[in-house]
Amino acid sequence: MAWLHGWEYSRGYGLDYTFEAYVARSIGEFALALRDDPDAGRVWIAEDEDGIAGCIAVTRSSETHGMLHWFLVAERARGQGLGRRLLSEAIEYARERFDTVGLETFSELTTAGHLYRSVGFRLRDSTPQAEWGREINLQRYDIRFG
Repeated sequence: MAWLHGWEYSRGYGLDYTFEAYVARSIGEFALALRDDPDAGRVWIAEDEDGIAGCIAVTRSSETHGMLHWFLVAERARGQGLGRRLLSEAIEYARERFDTVGLETFSELTTAGHLYRSVGFRLRDSTPQAEWGREINLQRYDIRFG
């Protein structure tokens, strides 16, 4: 998953190697959390004949709040509904466990932003910053259930 993020975001958005390292570190932290707490969250990975075609995860931040992470559909698998299916699975899981779920993304990921808003996420803030080798507009979304 970390390699796919590094590959796709380097090619598509000009992010540098530090983005892959950031993703790898957060996946590692989640794996260690799962070792101690099997209810720390869940990861969904879709595969095709070429490997990982898409992924998404929901992690627990507190008893009432979760975070959506690592949502990505490989370029070769886009436009087939995989992203919507992955997001739907993650939201169904999160709705049963949390009052709210947040996520971080950046403004150039317009298709992902559209998907987030289509299932009820609302843009909370957008902040320009230097991250992963370039300037981005970091966006924070959240959704409240109930």
